[in-house]
Amino acid sequence: MIRAGLAAVLLAGGCVAAHAACDTGLAERMHGKLHPQRTLDHERAVCEPWRGMLGRYIVLLPLARPSTDPDITEYDLDVLVVQQADNGNTERARIVSRLFEPRALVVEDDRTIAALRIDGARYTLAPDTKAFGVRTLVRGTSRADSYESDRLALYVPQPQGMQLDKVLDGLEVTVERGVRDGDCGGNFQALRGNVSVARGASNGRADLTLHQTLSRSRSTLQGEECVTHEQPITSRSTTLRFDGRRYRVTDGAMP
Repeated sequence: MIRAGLAAVLLAGGCVAAHAACDTGLAERMHGKLHPQRTLDHERAVCEPWRGMLGRYIVLLPLARPSTDPDITEYDLDVLVVQQADNGNTERARIVSRLFEPRALVVEDDRTIAALRIDGARYTLAPDTKAFGVRTLVRGTSRADSYESDRLALYVPQPQGMQLDKVLDGLEVTVERGVRDGDCGGNFQALRGNVSVARGASNGRADLTLHQTLSRSRSTLQGEECVTHEQPITSRSTTLRFDGRRYRVTDGAMP
């Protein structure tokens, strides 16, 4: 019990230190070190502790890039795993894993990257393999055609070297869309889901389960009243298996 309590205290202390490192501008320092000539999107940059990995935290650097099409917004994304110095000196934090992704985020003019965030779930894919998740929230800008999508990517640091592997690429876990007709009428669809680690395994990595529920509704004006008609909710679980390089949807996610 004493050991468990001590471990909890150390972990909590590590998380506080990591938060402090982020609060003192770790993402900005990494940007200045790696990309001094590039423009960092400060609003969407991320720095958070990696839960369960003492002394390590995840930094996301979205770098705006010029586009040849004025209707398209593009970002390169530098994904970093950073180790905090033993003495807590954040100036001495070092990069232990890294993946630079050219044109990782691309959206058209009627959509925007609303936010990047770290997924709070713990993805243990093997006894010695832990992944972390990155969520990309894409939101529509049209009031007539509403749209919001939550997309999940998973990254795994290699035990040797600084390589960071992307094993799941932009899985659309949740998406809500609708087409409005005036102040009342419209068709709406909400596909909500979550990803969890399954018991089975493929090619040395745990399978993943994508569970989704789909709801549809239609609103119409009846006299002076706006009435919404709900369709029955349907659900489905989908298995994602590792093919040796990435996770693939094996039996099809819900449309």
